[in-house]
Amino acid sequence: MDTLPVAGRADLTDAQWAVLEPLLPVGRKPGRPPTWTKRQLINGIRWRVRVGAPWRDVPERYGCWQTIYGLFRRWQRAGTWQLSIP
Repeated sequence: MDTLPVAGRADLTDAQWAVLEPLLPVGRKPGRPPTWTKRQLINGIRWRVRVGAPWRDVPERYGCWQTIYGLFRRWQRAGTWQLSIP
């Protein structure tokens, strides 16, 4: 799926995604193509962090909540979410 079926008002814009996408870690596992795009999953993470709701309440348009949470935790453990604040 290349496009989001319904975009939330705070989802990443095309311009924001164009800046962010090259900075993301690249998957290393060959196999079945993903069901949800990285953009959808990141928008789901952003929705959850912004709203403060439980992971199970992330809207389905962002993907399965377990997948969204799994990506968040994997990148959290790898340090992907670390901010460089001067």
